[in-house]
Amino acid sequence: MDVRATAPRRPRPSWLDPQPDWRVDTAIAVVLALLQVGATTLAGHNQDEYGSLNVLGYLLLAAGPLSLVFRRRYPVPTLVFAFAVTATYWGLDFPRGPVFFALGTALLTCIVIGHRTAAAVALAVGWVVFTWLPYLTGTEPDPPSWIALVGLATWLAALFAVGEIVRVRRERIDEAWRVHEEEARRRASDERLRIARDLHDVVAHHISLMNVQAGVALHLMDEQPEQARTALSAIKQASGEALQELRSVLDILRQGDGADEAPPRTPTPGLGELDTLVERASAAGLDVRAAVEGTRHPLPVSVDTTAYRIVQEALTNVARHAGSAAAATIRVDYGDDDVVVEVEDDGQGAVVNGAARKGGGSGIPNMRERAEALGGQLDAGPRPGGGFRVRAWLPVHERELEREDAP
Repeated sequence: MDVRATAPRRPRPSWLDPQPDWRVDTAIAVVLALLQVGATTLAGHNQDEYGSLNVLGYLLLAAGPLSLVFRRRYPVPTLVFAFAVTATYWGLDFPRGPVFFALGTALLTCIVIGHRTAAAVALAVGWVVFTWLPYLTGTEPDPPSWIALVGLATWLAALFAVGEIVRVRRERIDEAWRVHEEEARRRASDERLRIARDLHDVVAHHISLMNVQAGVALHLMDEQPEQARTALSAIKQASGEALQELRSVLDILRQGDGADEAPPRTPTPGLGELDTLVERASAAGLDVRAAVEGTRHPLPVSVDTTAYRIVQEALTNVARHAGSAAAATIRVDYGDDDVVVEVEDDGQGAVVNGAARKGGGSGIPNMRERAEALGGQLDAGPRPGGGFRVRAWLPVHERELEREDAP
């Protein structure tokens, strides 16, 4: 499954994105400077009560928007500068117009980035300054009316609310993206672990069988060359099967690297291949018998593959540790909502060369991890009367099976 298909869309850079983008910020600064200067110049033609624009007025109108180039890298200093030049213009005898574009943009940027305290202080101070400063400097003869005070407070509250909505939405998108990335990393880690287990099982099983057969061939080479030939044929067959399974695992790795998915070279191994597994172990000189209890029924792929790999690894341990004269028995018990696989041998038991058979190798831990990943359980240890037993209980969830059967 391609986890990217269900990923929340990463927000694209925009004029309110917290990450600096010089090209976007420069374009916004230039556009707002032209808009603020041009619109205020046009509006001033019909305002006889105010003086005309001069060089200082134009500089103040342009300085605020141009400072927005630094708004995402230095949000609070940019807000302070835009506030200062806008308040200076507002307190002097210059025409009124859309002179708050730069200050509003700087305020929204601070809120979205997270400097909410600085933005709130600027809004509170701005409510006082921009209502009373013209009256105190003599630019306007009358103090501000209650309607003007309430109206400006409403606009400022709406501006803060818009900034908060954008900030919360961005935080939710970023959090959803972080959760998705963590989930993708976890799935990738689980997939790497699964592939590592498959490689271990494939390589260990076939090499163990080839090692047994090579020992037989060396022993019989001089005295019974025909039987040695049989052992060498078994080695050839085991090596070919190992290469085939390794190709399948490598195909999965290539698909994980972004290549187009293609059908696997070999079917996914499952309990349907149990007879082949027994024949392969018998050809390697092991005395292996298999018994199936209950009614065979389809299993989810994950359960089927895990059961097969557990049996395969258990037989690998028999070939390695139980001794050449050991016999192994495989039992598969199909239940209504579970399956139990058991492999036991009558070989050297839990001790090999004075050390516990379940020592430092990764075979039994891998089998246990496979079972527990499906919510199952695996027990491995000495068998009463001698030998060794591996028993795995794997639950079968009907929902998994129905999902696999769905088109």
